[in-house]
Amino acid sequence: RHVPERGPLPTARFADRSVRSEEVATLAAAMPFDMVIGSCNPVALPVAVEFEPPMAIGRATFTPPYEGAPGCVHGAVLAASFDMMLTAANVLADAAGPTVTLTIRYLKPTLIAQPALFEAWVTSVDRRRTHSRGRLVQNGVVTVEAEGEFVTMDRSRIASLHRRDGDTDEPGPDGGGR
Repeated sequence: RHVPERGPLPTARFADRSVRSEEVATLAAAMPFDMVIGSCNPVALPVAVEFEPPMAIGRATFTPPYEGAPGCVHGAVLAASFDMMLTAANVLADAAGPTVTLTIRYLKPTLIAQPALFEAWVTSVDRRRTHSRGRLVQNGVVTVEAEGEFVTMDRSRIASLHRRDGDTDEPGPDGGGR
């Protein structure tokens, strides 16, 4: 049921790198097999990402498969959701790259079967780093806050990350060795 209804099945793991974020209807369309939001991935989280500049907005209602403590969304699910939401904000700012740090503050339980609204935005971008923040609101209450630091990388460099030979001494995403 996760196969696209129309057109050929996407064969690439990511959409054409020449397509800018403004031209992609949804982030899920750009990453059809992504483990968090991929429309062709049966274990993907139910987060629908939209761009409302300067913020990335995510909407989700988590179901029992995403449960941790009774009646609550598992913290790892929320962390994965925020990694994607902050990345979406970075894409919107044309400053995306691999995650360096992700800090999650769980303020209140996030409940299963209740609509959840993620908001994410970029706070700063410099030559090497992008800093982003986000929050999750449920029933008018902020339940989780997140902060992330990401390597600022050219899209072509991001696209080539998977091509590294494991035996080379090529610099890592931060420019240093491994």
